[in-house]
Amino acid sequence: MSQLEAADTCGHHDSVAVTYSTWLFSFLFALSTSSIFAQPSLPSVTGIERQQIRAQLSPVDYTTLSSEIGAIISRIGVREAGAFQRGDVLLSMDCSLQQAQLQKAQAELTSAEVVLAANVRLDQLNSIGKLELDLARVAQAKAKAEVQISETLLAKCDVIAPFSGRVAVQHVRERQYVQPGEPLLEIFDDSQLELEFIVPSHWLSWLHEGYVFEVSIDETGRAYPAKFSRIGARADAVSQTVKVAATIDGNYNELVAGMSGTVKVATPVTAAQ
Repeated sequence: MSQLEAADTCGHHDSVAVTYSTWLFSFLFALSTSSIFAQPSLPSVTGIERQQIRAQLSPVDYTTLSSEIGAIISRIGVREAGAFQRGDVLLSMDCSLQQAQLQKAQAELTSAEVVLAANVRLDQLNSIGKLELDLARVAQAKAKAEVQISETLLAKCDVIAPFSGRVAVQHVRERQYVQPGEPLLEIFDDSQLELEFIVPSHWLSWLHEGYVFEVSIDETGRAYPAKFSRIGARADAVSQTVKVAATIDGNYNELVAGMSGTVKVATPVTAAQ
């Protein structure tokens, strides 16, 4: 073959290769473009559904008991982590001053009653004016009110448990002076625990109180049956979530307040699959 023919053959091959490369690139580009636009639209999901729903065990009844008077703490009946029953004396204060004030008020009431009785007798004998009799009645009523005030203050010297439960936090010590309004004890009812967490707000279309589900508690490594007990009255517009509460179905002594876990709710869609 001459050099001219060989050159023509090589040029023909190069032209074919360029044409094939151009066609292959166009085909792959068209295929990728069509696959992108042919993808089905994904359903919109909120951030809470992309993650695990976490819940925490909290007591239904809990409160902080504060001092209603200024006094020195004489005895702490139930210390931190201790259990108690409704009506137990959790803490007592030294109320010697309040006791003395009550005795003084009672003595003044006795004196006012004696004066009133004498004035009533004098009034029957027409030996006293109406003004003196009315003032004696007012003095007796005032003295009675002072007794009631002293009795009320004295009753606040003992802090009584409003419900059965345990002491979560002890803020004070014995022989410590406390001011009115100062926190003394944080208590909670450990017999009634509930789960608190948030769920997507679009669940409100089917979610209702009593709806059952499971929760896996991290600390125990077990799953427990539960049911929704309260559903929030308002959804958050930004996160598209709503706060809910649920109760554990049954009594489990190993569960304590503060434990947390993962909620497993079978939605109507997943339940049908």
